[in-house]
Amino acid sequence: MKKILFFLYELLIFLPIFILATILTAVIVMIGCLIGNRKFWGYYPPRLWSKLACRLALCRINVIRHGKLDPDKSYVFVPNHQGAFDIFLIYGYLNQNIKWVQKQELRKIPFVGKASEIAGHVFVDQSNLKSMKETIIKAEEQLGEGSSMVIFPEGARTKTGKMGRFKRGAFIIAKEMDLPIVPVTVNGSFDLMKIKTYLINPTKLELIIHEPLSTEDLTDENMPDFIDKCRETVHSGLWEKYK
Repeated sequence: MKKILFFLYELLIFLPIFILATILTAVIVMIGCLIGNRKFWGYYPPRLWSKLACRLALCRINVIRHGKLDPDKSYVFVPNHQGAFDIFLIYGYLNQNIKWVQKQELRKIPFVGKASEIAGHVFVDQSNLKSMKETIIKAEEQLGEGSSMVIFPEGARTKTGKMGRFKRGAFIIAKEMDLPIVPVTVNGSFDLMKIKTYLINPTKLELIIHEPLSTEDLTDENMPDFIDKCRETVHSGLWEKYK
């Protein structure tokens, strides 16, 4: 009975409101970025949209901050990737003006893909080495404009709830730009919407923003150890069932 009620809620309430809000937000972002301040219009409307998505999904939100981040400083955030709602949770509650490095396939989403492109988010073709290099250049351009970057170092969402290995891309960008890396732990979104399904299962979402890690002394030689340290930090915040 509970599953039936949630299905009806999603079909009759969540989806109509979410789709309308998505289209409206995308239009506002496109118009705002074209005629106004891209840093403002590319961040604040999607932030409100993301908070709405989490609330529409009937989620309880918990945010834990270890230390204080400078809102006017650029960082490279590296969260684990549990599910589709990671983006809404981070965008809505990180409280930092951010750009995303995201899969090329997302560019094809109506309204959202074009709005993301205009807002300055970076798309990457993970199967193409040349595209990966271009991605790094584009990401550095956005960071040079004073925004922070969010990159899922696993590359794709988990299929089991457990974390995968971290790739080097985010750390290379941070090293070249001499920016701090901020490990971020996401909990709950794996259960909120299971992989290969679009049914929501209202639950608790938790976002843990760890202390920033300096990349000042980061070199090619010690990068593997630094990546392992970041992964261990993210892993330390996971709920036991995800470890």
